[in-house]
Amino acid sequence: MSGAALPLEEMQEKAVEAAEFMRLFSTPSRLMLLCYIAQRERSVGEIQEELGFKQPALSQQLAELRQAGLVETRRQSRQVYYSISDGRVAVVMNMLMQMFCEVAPTSDAQIAPVSPVKRQSRGGAGSAVLGEMARWARLEKMD
Repeated sequence: MSGAALPLEEMQEKAVEAAEFMRLFSTPSRLMLLCYIAQRERSVGEIQEELGFKQPALSQQLAELRQAGLVETRRQSRQVYYSISDGRVAVVMNMLMQMFCEVAPTSDAQIAPVSPVKRQSRGGAGSAVLGEMARWARLEKMD
């Protein structure tokens, strides 16, 4: 990032936005769901079968993630497929996989699409800062 610090007021606004974003990762079931969908596009049936979610719980979780703009749907015939629609999710999932699952980091090419983020906030200069932060979000394992 550049050496310029954010003004305190802007930092407070971003903290509220970040807290709401991180809330979506706060339950083990939603976290597992995001992790599973982040690997590749998944059908509802595939998610239900592999993760063992009951239909009402799965629908509720997917609806919340869809309303927040983190996932998007694609319909093919009678099947609905879910994929990650917010590049920030890919960055967070990559970081969590490295920290907790000891998975090797993905290449920069896979992280690069983070800058143009679909979200419901005001956007503005924070989007560029977010893209810059995403490049630095990968943690190096220290011995």
